[in-house]
Amino acid sequence: MAAVAEITGDAAAAANTNNNINNTTKNLDSDGKPKSESEFSVLKLVDLITKLNPLAKEFFPSSYNNNNKTQNNLHLSDFAVPNKQPGNDNFPTNQRRRNNYNQGKRQLNGRAYRAQQEDGIRRTVYVSDIDQHVTEERLAGLFSSCGQVVDCRVCGDPHSVLRFAFVEFADEQGARAALNLGGTMLGYYPVRVLPSKTAILPVNPTFLPRSEDEREMCTRTVYCTNIDKKVSQAEVKNFFESTCGEVTRLRLLGDHVHSSRIAFVEFTMIYLLF
Repeated sequence: MAAVAEITGDAAAAANTNNNINNTTKNLDSDGKPKSESEFSVLKLVDLITKLNPLAKEFFPSSYNNNNKTQNNLHLSDFAVPNKQPGNDNFPTNQRRRNNYNQGKRQLNGRAYRAQQEDGIRRTVYVSDIDQHVTEERLAGLFSSCGQVVDCRVCGDPHSVLRFAFVEFADEQGARAALNLGGTMLGYYPVRVLPSKTAILPVNPTFLPRSEDEREMCTRTVYCTNIDKKVSQAEVKNFFESTCGEVTRLRLLGDHVHSSRIAFVEFTMIYLLF
């Protein structure tokens, strides 16, 4: 009986050995190296992860919703936020502020300009039917009895029988008093005085003569218009020299828009052209 028991135990041990050998053979990879169960679990997990879709809804927790974005920062776009320079974070806001400031400044300048224009209009009168021989000094002297005259501009063709003018006063009271001078004889005709609808534009001082030499040069210069584009500068110069006298300087100006050109002709002496 003891011998039978020993044989049975040996057979069982041999069977266990064969099972272990089979299990070991199953756990060998293509390289013949054994693998543990933990390694098999990791490989299975990697295989499952590679087959998952990162855009699937299962990746979002159930507590996530569109109205709770500030509390759940798990949106896919949050994982791809580019690095920003710290100095540029407020650039759009600063740009809008500068644009708003510039726009407000332009509006303020526009209001100030319109207010200045309206004030100038209230202080200005329009005078018509002025004798062609009446000068600006004489016209200003007539209206000086109404108040301080700031500016006086006589306009119109100097060769016309009647011309018109704008007279600006230092205050509105002077302009209202000037309306009573309508019908006053100045030269050979009675003048008409009405409230002005426009203000006198100020003269740019950089365009005015700054010395006696420049004033003297202006008295020797004439302004010509309606010059045919086919006429050359030499022909314009020959025309004035044959008619008026020696020409020191001539500038012929024009563009592609207007059908004619203009010219400034400077003579060596002062000539009266009629």
